[in-house]
Amino acid sequence: MTNTQVPPVRERPAAPPPAPPRPSARERGTRLLATLFLAPTIVGIVVFTVVPIVGSIVLSLFHWNVIDSPSFAGAANYREIFGDSTVLVSFRNTLVFMVLAVALQLLIALVLALAVNGRMPVWLRSVFRSAFFFPLVLSAASISVVMKYLFNQDFGVVNWLLGLVGIAPVPWLTSENSAMAAVVLVYVWQQFGFSFLLFVGGLNNIPKEIHEAAALDGATGLRKHLHVTLPLLSPTLLVASVVGIINALQVFEQPYVLTNGGPGDSTRTVVMVIYESAFEQLRFGEASAVGVLLFVLIMAVTAVQFRLSRRFVHYE
Repeated sequence: MTNTQVPPVRERPAAPPPAPPRPSARERGTRLLATLFLAPTIVGIVVFTVVPIVGSIVLSLFHWNVIDSPSFAGAANYREIFGDSTVLVSFRNTLVFMVLAVALQLLIALVLALAVNGRMPVWLRSVFRSAFFFPLVLSAASISVVMKYLFNQDFGVVNWLLGLVGIAPVPWLTSENSAMAAVVLVYVWQQFGFSFLLFVGGLNNIPKEIHEAAALDGATGLRKHLHVTLPLLSPTLLVASVVGIINALQVFEQPYVLTNGGPGDSTRTVVMVIYESAFEQLRFGEASAVGVLLFVLIMAVTAVQFRLSRRFVHYE
């Protein structure tokens, strides 16, 4: 009896996948049209954002005063920054300003948004929205010039109003204790309208049924806003805080016009140092190094905000 061996079955090679269909003329035209529409935005981002950032990073490694040829400095500009008391004070002032301005801006905007979103005629609500947003469309420099007269210690309207209630004149712009407060107040007065509109839009997106259910459960007044409104408004709060902090860290016009960074260096900000180093002292390498550090600070603070948002922001 012989054993017959069955020949191995040869697996047939898998058929190659079918070639994807070639796009039709209409699809190619649509893609080309989309590319043409996107091209101006992409070119603008590259020319006005990517190139300046890369150029600033490169320039921060050189000494350059525009007149002479650039000379390579390596990390010398950064070492000089950490040894310059004026630059360090400007970073401290900027962080203090950011905390005070953003906290006050969000608080005022939220309170006014809750008030306007209450029971009020539609026409009156529109008037308040326009009035609160109007300062934002004005030039920060022109507003600061007007506010400089209003906060004048001798003939300013602010001290005149305080005198009506028996308060002595306050040296708003000439005292280290009050100069930062004046700058913060002027900045918040102009900027809170943006956060106000964000909060109004966020409040309008909250379903009324949720508030009605909370009222049935006994949540009213401040308790309702703390446990119902704020959690539902947290995504809007995140956007408002991110934009507010980025803008506050780049503040320039208000302290420059109101106090020129004084008295002393009490209101000197990082952007003011960049301006003075670059356009008054012609130290473009050092100014670029300060700008790079400010960029890193903004990115770090924003990253921390988004990290914390995982715990405190509710999207449902």
